[in-house]
Amino acid sequence: MTWTPDSWRTKTALQQPKYPDPDALAGVEKDLASSPPLVFAGEARSLRKQLRKVARGEAFLLQGGDCAESFAEFHVDVIRDTFKVMLQMSVVLTYGASLPVVKVGRMAGQFAKPRSEDLEVQGDEALPSYRGDIVNGIAFDADSRIPDPARLLKAYHQSALTLNLLRAFAQGGMANLEQVHRWNLEFVKDTDQFERYEQLASELDETLAFMRAIGLTSETVPQLRETDFYTSHEALLPGFEQALTRVDSLTGDYYACSAHMLWIGDRTRQLDGAHVELLRGVENPIGLKCGPSLTPDELVRLISVLDPDNDPGRLTLITRHGADQVADHLPALIDAVTKEGMEVVWSVDPMHGNTMVSANGYKTRPFERIVSEVEQFFAIHRAHGTHPGGVHFEMTGQNVTECTGGAMKIQESNLADRYHTHCDPRLNASQSLEFAFIIADQLRASRGVDNGGDRH
Repeated sequence: MTWTPDSWRTKTALQQPKYPDPDALAGVEKDLASSPPLVFAGEARSLRKQLRKVARGEAFLLQGGDCAESFAEFHVDVIRDTFKVMLQMSVVLTYGASLPVVKVGRMAGQFAKPRSEDLEVQGDEALPSYRGDIVNGIAFDADSRIPDPARLLKAYHQSALTLNLLRAFAQGGMANLEQVHRWNLEFVKDTDQFERYEQLASELDETLAFMRAIGLTSETVPQLRETDFYTSHEALLPGFEQALTRVDSLTGDYYACSAHMLWIGDRTRQLDGAHVELLRGVENPIGLKCGPSLTPDELVRLISVLDPDNDPGRLTLITRHGADQVADHLPALIDAVTKEGMEVVWSVDPMHGNTMVSANGYKTRPFERIVSEVEQFFAIHRAHGTHPGGVHFEMTGQNVTECTGGAMKIQESNLADRYHTHCDPRLNASQSLEFAFIIADQLRASRGVDNGGDRH
């Protein structure tokens, strides 16, 4: 069927806000359509090329960042610290598991959130649910909860500023491996993760010293001082994405230029729905969230629509079942995809299937359940002879107390101390670093590599 950037409008689009003024929305989308792209087609092609290596077991995808970015917490320090943690995790995985890491942030556009209910009820009052700062305000009052098209423009501009910072960090010296000790955050210094990371960083220093002795320095080898860092978000608002879709002047193909990678959520992956229709026509690498309700047959049909050429790197399957259900669902999905000869990236989101409400009313995610789903994900892929290609998780570089457990031993009673998320609970920097070491151990086991980097 013929695809155009607006053909999604002939389909049903779930999880959409109800804007009171459609003309105002159309005007904002028109303004966005005439605005510069946030990312470029060549960057998206570069990511797709790197994800091809992930699909073939030659690299690993690290995709992490905020649950939902906010306007109020937009600050250079927040972006910098999240970037630092991603760098630390990448070094742990690359150096610890002898595998290149593709770094993709849930940043510079992750503003919209799907909701399980259209209305939020507090006491006797029911108001439209908060759907992210790109749609409405988080305050529980009637004015804040009215969807406002002007927020689309604010999200666009904040994304542009965030991308500017990320490019500066990635290319301007912060990612220099010779500065690996300086990536530490102050509140992590008294943890076991800090000591383990410092030991790894010292070993890396010895390697870099040897390289310097033979003339390989950050001045002569750009890969030592720069890194590739890409952005991604859920393509929840098709109108916003259409407005930022452009034709690449080099290839004539359409690219969604709001981010390097977009994904379709578990609530909006209907085969005949607007979100699948929108993303099937752009050439970006795309993701598909796969929850417990997705059947193997449905998955095969979705892959056929979203990746009809079976091009490795085009499609990342992000499984999100929960620690108690992954063993019941993931094997059948892998079997179905393998049987059809489909080459995809297999990634795991261990966050969304493990959300619970604490005794004191805070949403949280137990670190142990997050780890359990990841360990099962790796074990199932080992049993099937397939490549566990990546992790997709929610984290922040800030010293929050939102997920319980981990080496920091955050208890439910600690959640109120520093609970800052606008939506779902995130791993803090210490928990993220601990998570990276666990993933590195799993990667070594899956690849048959010992601590010295030698394949068994």
